[in-house]
Amino acid sequence: MSETIAKKRSSISVREMTAAAMMTAVTAVCAWISVPANVPFTLQTFAVFAAVLILGARGSLLSITAYLLLGAVGVPVFAGFKGGTGILLGNTGGYLIGFIFIPLICLGVEKLFGRKLIFTIPALIIGLFVCYTFGTAWFIHVSTKAVTVRQALKWCVIPFIIPDLAKLALAAVLSVRVRKRINL
Repeated sequence: MSETIAKKRSSISVREMTAAAMMTAVTAVCAWISVPANVPFTLQTFAVFAAVLILGARGSLLSITAYLLLGAVGVPVFAGFKGGTGILLGNTGGYLIGFIFIPLICLGVEKLFGRKLIFTIPALIIGLFVCYTFGTAWFIHVSTKAVTVRQALKWCVIPFIIPDLAKLALAAVLSVRVRKRINL
């Protein structure tokens, strides 16, 4: 009996895979909604938050990984209708790769406390700051000019904190309604 439960927990249903694929597409569309800057303002973080809140950590990890792999092989899913490993290895690549940390942190929180908004929201905020940290370190490392931590934070993090928290709030509100509709 416990073997059946373990097998059910480790497998992902067709419904969950379909929802993850749909969130991958939503993430791509959200990336295309962009305001150009050193690090473009996009709705990608909204899509990542929504994926975690709608699909849970496992499904969103699948969705975000698929999104990054599509972009890596050249499908134009990133901001500015771009794709390819050059984007992932460029200045903003660390922030894109950093998206993976958000559902990973949420996965740990889900395992400890279950899938409750009261625990997921702080996990998303922590994941966002881990993403910022990874992306900023990456930005400094690959930048063609000498960039200080202070400059990188001024360009790549500080302008995004309030918009990203607003995206998180919007994703939290919308996800409650969407989860009721799709019944995952």
